[in-house]
Amino acid sequence: MARAVSTRRKAGYTIAAWIIGFAIFFPILWTIITSFKTEAEAISSPPSFLFFNWTTENYSTVLERSNYFRHFWNSVVISLGSTVLGLIIAIPAAWSMAFVPSKHTKNVLMWMLSTKMLPPVGVLIPIYLIFRDFGLLDSRIGLVIVLTLINLPIIVWMLYTYFKEIPGEILEASRMDGATLRDEIIYVLTPMAVPGIASTLLLNVILAWNEAFWTLNLTAAKAAPLTAFIASYSSPEGLFYAKLSAASTMAIAPILILGWFSQKQLVRGLTFGAVK
Repeated sequence: MARAVSTRRKAGYTIAAWIIGFAIFFPILWTIITSFKTEAEAISSPPSFLFFNWTTENYSTVLERSNYFRHFWNSVVISLGSTVLGLIIAIPAAWSMAFVPSKHTKNVLMWMLSTKMLPPVGVLIPIYLIFRDFGLLDSRIGLVIVLTLINLPIIVWMLYTYFKEIPGEILEASRMDGATLRDEIIYVLTPMAVPGIASTLLLNVILAWNEAFWTLNLTAAKAAPLTAFIASYSSPEGLFYAKLSAASTMAIAPILILGWFSQKQLVRGLTFGAVK
C-alpha cells in the first residue's frame, strides 16, 4: 500500500525540485542573456540581469564571421551517424549479453565500462597518428568512428538494462513460431524496447553533440562541428564574452529544442523497467 504524503511535504519537495532545477539551468540562462548584451555590458561589474540595452548585434556578427550552418550540419551528421552506428553494433551485443549470458558477461560489461574511466588525453597521440596515416583527420567519418567507440559502452549498458526487463518467454515463443535470430531481434525485441532505444539514442546524440575534446583535436575546418564554432570565439586577444555567448546559444539551441520536445519519451525510456 502506498504511503500517504502530506501536502506540506509535497510542497517542500516541489520547491526543492524547482530550486535545484533553476540552479542547474541558470548557467544556460545567463549565457542566453549575455548574448544580448554589448561587450562592455557583458563584463560590467556588478552585472546587470535584465535591465540593459538588449541588442542582437552579436548574432549578426557571429553569422557574418562564421559559417554557422556548415558547423551545424557537421554536428548533425557526426552526432546522428555515431549514434546510429553505435545502435547497430550495440543492439546485437546487448541482446547476446541479456538473453544468452556466459560466465564472462559481467566481466565484459565491467571492462567496457572501465574504458570510460580512461582520460581521453591518454590515447590522443596514438589515435591522432592512426587518423593521420589513414587520412581520417578533419573528416566526418573519422569523428563518427571515434565518437561511436567512445559512447559504445554507454549504449551497450543502457540497452542491456532495458533488454533484461523483457521476459525471455516472449522470445522463446517467437522461436517456436519459426522466427530466425534476425527476425527475433528486428521484429520482436526491437519494437518492445522502443522506449529504451529512443532514450539511448537521445542521450547519445546529446553526448556526441557536446563532445569537444576529440572534435577540437581531430578537426580543423572541413568537418568542424559546433564545438569548434564556439571555440573560435576564444582568441589570443581575449575572450569576447557577448559574442561567445551568442555562439554558444546558437550551438545549444537545437539540442535544447530536441530535449524539450522529446522529454516525455526520454523520461519514459530512462524509467523503463523501474516500476513493475
